[in-house]
Amino acid sequence: MKKLVLLLALAAVIVALLMMLGGQDIDLSTLREKVAEIGEFQQRNPLMVGLLFALAYIAVTALSLPIAVWLTLASGALFGFGTGLLIVSFSSAIGATLAFLAARYLLRDWVRARLGARAKGIEAGLARDGAFYLFSLRLIPVVPFFAVNLLMGLTPLRAWTFYWVSQLGMLAGTAVYVNAGTQLAALDSLSGIVSPRLLASFALLAVFPWLARAVLGLWKRRRAHEGWTKPKSFDRNLIVIGAGSAGLVSAYIAAATKAKVTLIEAGEMGGDCLNYGCVPSKALIRSATLAHQMRHAGTYGLADTTPAIPFGAVMDRVHDVIAEIAPHDSVERYTGLGVEVLKGYGRLIDPWTVEITDADGQTRRLTSRAIIIATGARPFMPPLPGLDQVGPLTSDSLWTELRGRDHAPKRLVVLGGGPIGSELTQAFARLGSEVTQIEMAPRLLMREDPEVSALVTASIKADGVQVLTDHKAVACGIDPEQGKWIEVEHGTTTRRIHFDEIIVAVGRSARLEGFGLEELGIAADRTIDTNEFLETRYPNILAAGDVAGPFQFTHTASHQAWFASVNALFGSFKRFKADYRVIPWATFTDPEVARVGLSETEAREKGIEVEVTQYDLAELDRAITDGAARGFVKVLTPKGKDRILGATIVGEHGGDLIAEFVLAMKHGLGLNKILGTIHIYPTWAEANKATAGAWRRDHVNPRVLAAVKKFHDWRRG
Repeated sequence: MKKLVLLLALAAVIVALLMMLGGQDIDLSTLREKVAEIGEFQQRNPLMVGLLFALAYIAVTALSLPIAVWLTLASGALFGFGTGLLIVSFSSAIGATLAFLAARYLLRDWVRARLGARAKGIEAGLARDGAFYLFSLRLIPVVPFFAVNLLMGLTPLRAWTFYWVSQLGMLAGTAVYVNAGTQLAALDSLSGIVSPRLLASFALLAVFPWLARAVLGLWKRRRAHEGWTKPKSFDRNLIVIGAGSAGLVSAYIAAATKAKVTLIEAGEMGGDCLNYGCVPSKALIRSATLAHQMRHAGTYGLADTTPAIPFGAVMDRVHDVIAEIAPHDSVERYTGLGVEVLKGYGRLIDPWTVEITDADGQTRRLTSRAIIIATGARPFMPPLPGLDQVGPLTSDSLWTELRGRDHAPKRLVVLGGGPIGSELTQAFARLGSEVTQIEMAPRLLMREDPEVSALVTASIKADGVQVLTDHKAVACGIDPEQGKWIEVEHGTTTRRIHFDEIIVAVGRSARLEGFGLEELGIAADRTIDTNEFLETRYPNILAAGDVAGPFQFTHTASHQAWFASVNALFGSFKRFKADYRVIPWATFTDPEVARVGLSETEAREKGIEVEVTQYDLAELDRAITDGAARGFVKVLTPKGKDRILGATIVGEHGGDLIAEFVLAMKHGLGLNKILGTIHIYPTWAEANKATAGAWRRDHVNPRVLAAVKKFHDWRRG
């Protein structure tokens, strides 16, 4: 309220002064008369006139009154070029800074509240580049002086930076007008002061800081290679190490743009996702889901049936699925696209040279203008005493280790309660294993909201799984009588759980060793250190996918690959910052969990005020017909607005349904747009529209409804 009163008072003063000025006929002849009148007094009191003029100029610029040009001309006429320029330069900068500070105090909080979460991104960019923007705007006379002051007051730019950049940026234009003022008697009109040629010169001057920045960036890029001798020519435009999702997409883009590209892979084409992760796990889950549906066929009006599960055939199907998809990522396909594919291990020798060692130990070296490291990640093995004695399986190794067995492991322990651990836990339980899932955290799927975890946990328990959350694994070993065991700690008690097999699914770690990173001084802790352009300390060496982080999703790796490859090939001309604003993911348990953007828990932890709209899938007609009426759609929006900040879907086909919210968030479409879009009946996608409808019902203005009711009452007579 205090700020509002001050703002209104200030506005009233400005309006009053503008009305007073509106009654004055200000032109060059009037200005000459006023200067002549002041000139006589100035001869007797030069210091007083200079001080009063400076104060008047500060007040005019601080209040954004449209007479600064006339005062600038007057300064030249009264004080001459040197003194006039000194007075106006400092006075205009001080006045502009006062206007800047007033806008910051009175309006910035209101603007921040209106922008919401977007304000942080905008402020981060202006904190970094605000001085460049300000300097350019000050050099262009056609940009209103007062608008720049008010606009910059809403940014995080420091007041001191604003002051000195403004004084420097306005100096050229001020000099032009002060100099014109020294020739006031000869001036015919203001249009003669600033000619088209002078405006063009200012425009070129405004571009200077950006040109200087580009040159500085180029110098820094060249300096990064100090101590290395750059080849005079190169064998390739791009070399990609790793043929997983990031590597394949990078090579594809390079070949599509007619670059000469080499793709190096020591293992199987397609990387982890095709051979060990996404593809085999989803094939296994599909078989497990069918077995579950057979046991519960009564839900669909059929007879419950105990399925016969020839586990070896199930695993053979998994490998058949891999083999069917493999041609999409094969050597033959990529060779046909124009990519040179080399089987072997790639190692960096210098910033432009890669040594390839094949299976026979033969080596060759290739030089390239740019290199992309896309070496992926592997399952993390915790330092658990005795773990190596019990033959632990991982999400990578289980597909070959368990192939050929007639039955799924009878007693199975899954260590880890994240997405991979939960998916495998439920799948093996449905395929006949007695599964114990051990998780150190208080609940499964800790990245999701508590009610999401609770729903998935209940479903997994319903499949017969013993879920031990808040249990810490402390040791493993082998008992001569009961076989393998794992010891867990819960509070002050410990217990041993015996098993036939254990799957370790506690996360994945980036593959960082053996690629020459250490020798080149490329920083890497959990992942390779990159900037926003995915560049390492050497601008021509980039990283993408799991090895670069921050996400370990196949679709994110593909997303990063576009930025990495385009920056690698064309970064000398234009670079693009990797965009992580809208990243979706899904966990393929039953029910599925899919999310994009903020969760309710994250919003609360970050202090972001949100409205939560939730739609229960038990109300969806298609979910009822499919016998899957459980789960919900939850959407987060700012208070009173339909802009989507995050969405979570728990239920069948959640991974497919989330795509509509991803599209909406990416392109700034709100819930009203989803509500206004026709969805086929009866489909699962209607859940998204129903959620938008629930938001709309909660935001109908009751006064409008009351008025409409009165209208209808009146129409009835």
